[in-house]
Amino acid sequence: MTAELALGLPVVVVVLAAVLMLVAAATAQMRCADAARAAARSVALGEDAAVQHDVVARVAGAGATSSTRSDGDWVTVRVEAPVVGWLSAVPLTASAEAVARAEP
Repeated sequence: MTAELALGLPVVVVVLAAVLMLVAAATAQMRCADAARAAARSVALGEDAAVQHDVVARVAGAGATSSTRSDGDWVTVRVEAPVVGWLSAVPLTASAEAVARAEP
């Protein structure tokens, strides 16, 4: 019984760590998508870059970065943020893009 526990417990810990990192990555991805949509709406309404960066920091977190690209009447915002987890040996980055039509 002790040998099975000694062999099985590390496997359970590794699987639990993988599940927790997956949850952290999914959460970061959803926050990036929400931040990109909010920032794209903000830019489409004519807000300046400071407001866009404030929106991204508020929704995706302080470590998030954003870039804006304008193509005629369309605005594209890309947001990237690091995946924060207790198992940060593997650096992961979540990213998302959103497109909005600029308001007249």
